[in-house]
Amino acid sequence: MAAALDGIAVKTPLIEAPALSRKLGVPVWLKCEQWQPIGAFKVRGAWTAVTRLPDAARAAGVIAHSSGNHGRAVAWVARRLGLRAVIVMNDNAPPVKIDAVRAEGADVVLVDRYQRAATADAIAAREGLAMVPPFEHADVILGQATCALEILDREPGLSTLLSPVGGGGLLAGCCTAAMALDHPVTLIGVEPDGAAKLSAALQAGKPVPLEATASIADGLLPTALGTIPWRTIGQRVRIALRISDESIARAVHFLFHDMGLRIEPSGAATVAALLSGAVRPDGPIAAILSGGNVDPDLFARLTA
Repeated sequence: MAAALDGIAVKTPLIEAPALSRKLGVPVWLKCEQWQPIGAFKVRGAWTAVTRLPDAARAAGVIAHSSGNHGRAVAWVARRLGLRAVIVMNDNAPPVKIDAVRAEGADVVLVDRYQRAATADAIAAREGLAMVPPFEHADVILGQATCALEILDREPGLSTLLSPVGGGGLLAGCCTAAMALDHPVTLIGVEPDGAAKLSAALQAGKPVPLEATASIADGLLPTALGTIPWRTIGQRVRIALRISDESIARAVHFLFHDMGLRIEPSGAATVAALLSGAVRPDGPIAAILSGGNVDPDLFARLTA
């Protein structure tokens, strides 16, 4: 599957974080997905899912619902393939993400974020568009798995891998890659305190919808893990780390001032777990920086 992304998704670098390595006493590696063409890992799953659609379904156009990065990825893929794209987004999504989706030529529909999926389903049925969900899709997860494949290929001695958790697509991709390689790496999901759907799923043994979610990490706010991601996550993941917004803000600040990296709050959640002491690895550890598409005003406040 990784070969299908050649020339599309960047094999982003895995860089060492010296300050974190000193703090934790083990090598700490950061996977820089903010350097993907659309500024986030989502291009991996979007390209994989869209290009694996049946020809007739793809030709009719695609639709996605998204808080931002997945929508931008689907719009980017659609533009490259000459397809129509409709993206249903939160009406309170960061303007930088809405503008980026529109810049790719997609039609944007803004709705209350809790109505996103239902609105997209209705438009898809009415207009004959192929749905490309943000995480509830086997091909999306397969594409996201290439991120972890690159990490484990680069550092086969890795003991722990941290992934941010929204709907679970990236974490499920990490599980898929580790199981395909029969790699013993410990996989840990990191989520905001205000959107602890992985914690709820691990406790219940199945995805559990939360009544509401809230965090500065706008990409990690689904109210439940997807049922398709859970099929893999439930087999492999035993630890969920809940991180405060204050810790996430400190991580954004640290990554910018210590390493010169512009990372959005959702992408900085894994580093927040390391800085806060929430995880104490016993060997080399990697953290996925899932994206860098951050509202300029918010970024300025967090890095002041």
